[in-house]
Amino acid sequence: MRDPAITAALRHIHQEPAGQWPVEALGAKAGLSRAAFSRRFTSLVGKPPLGYLTWWRMTLAARLLRDSDKPIQTVAQRTGYTSEFAFAKAFKREYGVAPGRYRRQSRG
Repeated sequence: MRDPAITAALRHIHQEPAGQWPVEALGAKAGLSRAAFSRRFTSLVGKPPLGYLTWWRMTLAARLLRDSDKPIQTVAQRTGYTSEFAFAKAFKREYGVAPGRYRRQSRG
């Protein structure tokens, strides 16, 4: 990506997926107002900032569920969720199955 401001924001999201990332904070990291950041991010990435953050967290969660034996609570915490319930709800919305079932299905 050729936009240094958006690249910087993406780098922060990728390096610290469990971090608290309100759009204002991401915009500040990029040196842009909330509105300008949101417009530019959506235009370049194809998803709004918080939509991308959720997608990235769920992608990491799916990988952890497939490739590790970490408890679901640990996966939730590593992907920015303080509640296993909230994590399970978000995961099911993204993948259509609960995290435990996803883990079992991905392992055959």
